[in-house]
Amino acid sequence: MSAEWNTEGMLDMYLFENSQLLEQLQDTVLEQKDAERFDDDAINEIFRAMHTIKGSSGVMMFDEITAVSHKLEDVFYYLRESKPENVPHLELVEHVLDVADFINGEMTKLSEGEAADGKADNLIKQIDDFLEKIKSGTKDEPEKVIAGNVYEEPTQFYIAPLQATSTHYYKVYITFTQGCELVNIHAYKTVYALKEVAEDMLYFPEDIMTGDGCAEEILKNGFKILIQTQKSEEDIRGLIGVGYDIEKVDIYECNYAEFKLGFETDTSAIQIDLDSPIEEIKKKADAPGDFVIREKGPGKVTTLAKDKPKKAEKNTFISVDVHKMDMLMDLIGELVISESVVLQNPDLKVPGLKLDNFNKAARRMTKISSDLQNVIMTMRMVPLTATFQKMNRIVFDVSRKLGKDVEFEMIGDTTEVDKNIIEHISDPLMHLVRNSVDHGIEMPDERERKGKTERGKVTLSAHTESGKVWISVKDNGGGLDRNKILAKARKQGLIEDYNKPDTAFKDKEVFQFITLPGFSTNEEVTEYSGRGVGMDVVVQNIQEIGGTLDIDSVAGEGSTMTIKIPLTLAIIDGIVMKAGGTAFAIQTGVVKEFLSTRDTRIVKEPSGEECVMIRGDALPVLRLGSWYHLPDYVPDDENGMMIIFAIEEKRVCLFVDELIGKQEIVVKPIPSYVKKVRGLTGCTQLGDGSIALILDPAGLAE
Repeated sequence: MSAEWNTEGMLDMYLFENSQLLEQLQDTVLEQKDAERFDDDAINEIFRAMHTIKGSSGVMMFDEITAVSHKLEDVFYYLRESKPENVPHLELVEHVLDVADFINGEMTKLSEGEAADGKADNLIKQIDDFLEKIKSGTKDEPEKVIAGNVYEEPTQFYIAPLQATSTHYYKVYITFTQGCELVNIHAYKTVYALKEVAEDMLYFPEDIMTGDGCAEEILKNGFKILIQTQKSEEDIRGLIGVGYDIEKVDIYECNYAEFKLGFETDTSAIQIDLDSPIEEIKKKADAPGDFVIREKGPGKVTTLAKDKPKKAEKNTFISVDVHKMDMLMDLIGELVISESVVLQNPDLKVPGLKLDNFNKAARRMTKISSDLQNVIMTMRMVPLTATFQKMNRIVFDVSRKLGKDVEFEMIGDTTEVDKNIIEHISDPLMHLVRNSVDHGIEMPDERERKGKTERGKVTLSAHTESGKVWISVKDNGGGLDRNKILAKARKQGLIEDYNKPDTAFKDKEVFQFITLPGFSTNEEVTEYSGRGVGMDVVVQNIQEIGGTLDIDSVAGEGSTMTIKIPLTLAIIDGIVMKAGGTAFAIQTGVVKEFLSTRDTRIVKEPSGEECVMIRGDALPVLRLGSWYHLPDYVPDDENGMMIIFAIEEKRVCLFVDELIGKQEIVVKPIPSYVKKVRGLTGCTQLGDGSIALILDPAGLAE
């Protein structure tokens, strides 16, 4: 094999595949962290993951990643073969997660164009010591002697034949998933995995790294391997594995004569269709004249005859740079604005002008534009599962370091959100979850004194409602101490009215003090809290994407932190209205009803607040012009319109001067130099070029 390869695209594929493996590995470990030990499936899965990462890292010559993954592979090789008892489970979990962290860190460097220069010496020594400890713990019992899990440099794949009485010969046919990228690298990794158990091995195509068109050949006709080994068929399948890249693996055993004949056939030979059942392949393999081979020179790989061509399928998945997706979303937004400008052009409002054909074409263009938005929005929506799983890891790490027994629960993790939204909420969620474990959950002895028999628990949940995503972090800890928070707030001068009694503050007002910069009730500074930073950053990051943070707590029972964020930052359906000469927009999903003020009677209460009776229910009235103190607003109870919108179970009547109509709204952030205004979440450009402010229903309903 040539020493010089074409590495174009190999690094991207290496990073992508290994990040997927590490994510699956972490999920597996965290799912079984509370068990007494890893089950056999988990042990095999972690072993295969480390084996694959070791192989691909060896190919890419990342020595430290190769070494540390091989060392962890040794541990799970021993667990799989010897099945020792009394393995320190949580210690093993920490070692696996430490290795995953190291590899993730190195891959982050590589993705940013830096060298993978981290040193794993200490980590390897810790794993070595752990392996020796679990081995020494079984010395009193008859220990099963197993072969060492020896790693050799990937310098050559052809091994001199060595026949023994326990030798098996296999013909292996691997079919890769149509659309799999860099399939020749996948084939290389398979050969590399089998190399460690092979006494003799031949494969086709033989030039998997240097041959032109090799990847297309493998994808079209499959990858064929002849292997002589002392391992069973089950072991071979385990080493090859089946995942998103490999669709099917056909293996059947043959004798030495058939193995010697190889893959090449003459004109009378029987062709094998890889889509046929394995029993039929075996039957054909026993036919005379099959697998005839032309002898080649020593050490040369045999050449396989062309099999029956299989119909190629179109790729169903491609990888796209997220920045290109953002650019496409921006262009679609500009398209929507331009469409509004065209359709609302004043030149079209000439009296007597017939526009039948224009209106027909405009409706067609609007439909195509709407479909295009839906497609790109669907492409950008991703589930919260990966983000939630990261929080599982945080709960495990923090609880272990603090000596707390904490259970983690996920609800609604399949809820889909715009990818940009997920990137913005990852850090806020981390702070909230960490604070729940640190501040919320009590130490075990304290919980026992309080009579709490259940374990500490942090629940992370998500659901969608009224065009927003509601993400809650709930714990069953001690809850927030209202009196302690108020005392701290007064001490730090956060309460302007010193004469206002504590009883005059609502709970939500008190709890919001913890989100102010520099506020902390912890007397001691720890690794996780006490510095007065964190919650203010949480609120700032959430507000940047038009979200809010609500805090509820019951003393002695726990706290719930709820983030309310929009499903997307891009395009929404909205209702455009005017109040005091200013245009506003509200998302259609929260609007329940429209009412004319002529059909209703507004009741003014002694406190000055207004309400309206709707089918027996008294709903509060919010005059938009008065709410924002618009200078041109003149109250007109006879000619206005009421928009009833609902958030959770609360309904509010929004009083406006007039309705403009329904329109697709391209959401733009409010400029940073404009102070955050309650009830506003963004702005948009209308068809006539004017600006409309986008209302935040949750802020108005508070």
